[in-house]
Amino acid sequence: MELKEITAVITGSSGRLGGAIAKTLGQVGCNCICHYNSNRQQAQELAVQIQEMGSKALAIEADLTKPEQIEDLFGKVSQFNTPQILINSAAVFSEQPLADVTFGEAQKIFSLNLTAPILTSRAFAKVIKAKFPNAQSPVGKIINIADVAGVRPWAGYVLYCSSKTGLIGATKALAKELAPAICVNSIAPGIVTWPRDFDESEKQRQLSFIPMRRIAKANEVAEAIIFLLKNDYITGQVLNVDGGRCI
Repeated sequence: MELKEITAVITGSSGRLGGAIAKTLGQVGCNCICHYNSNRQQAQELAVQIQEMGSKALAIEADLTKPEQIEDLFGKVSQFNTPQILINSAAVFSEQPLADVTFGEAQKIFSLNLTAPILTSRAFAKVIKAKFPNAQSPVGKIINIADVAGVRPWAGYVLYCSSKTGLIGATKALAKELAPAICVNSIAPGIVTWPRDFDESEKQRQLSFIPMRRIAKANEVAEAIIFLLKNDYITGQVLNVDGGRCI
């Protein structure tokens, strides 16, 4: 897919990784819909930065755990061209040992990390079908931001790992259902930012699991997304950007 002047919706763009993805898309010429839930200032500043690159950008608020707000989000993007790229980056990270799991916490994690990407994909696919009803080649791309934890789960993070493993499964199911008009893939990053409660000894322990001996840079994840967006024959795949941790 040629990316210049293509409209992309980036959920969770006010986060560090989502913001880096949005800026990288802006750099290659995409119009960017910078979704946020609560951090309006961060999203608006991001939109301004993308505009300064010469691309169009707009910050839009939506609570993705509420289906009606997902529909509203895609209704508002009509200010630009029909979106042909969806990056499902919004997520919540949670350490949750099994003994501490509650139904309410499970609902919270799965609603944002798994159900929301499925529903945003549904809304996106509806827009694509309306614009390109007879497409026999890729006119849309969905990239789900999974996690290395969805490939090799960790003890003590049962809800988070399960949500990301589920997102990988959803990626593969949607790739089959939406082909050939839409390619659907996942990126599974390793650590991009250290959790706040990691002390130096824990950081060193984590680095010992990574052959590259460092954590990922946000732009390295964003560049992997560009690769998948430009290729029209890759679908249903999980690209690990983890420094070799999954080996």
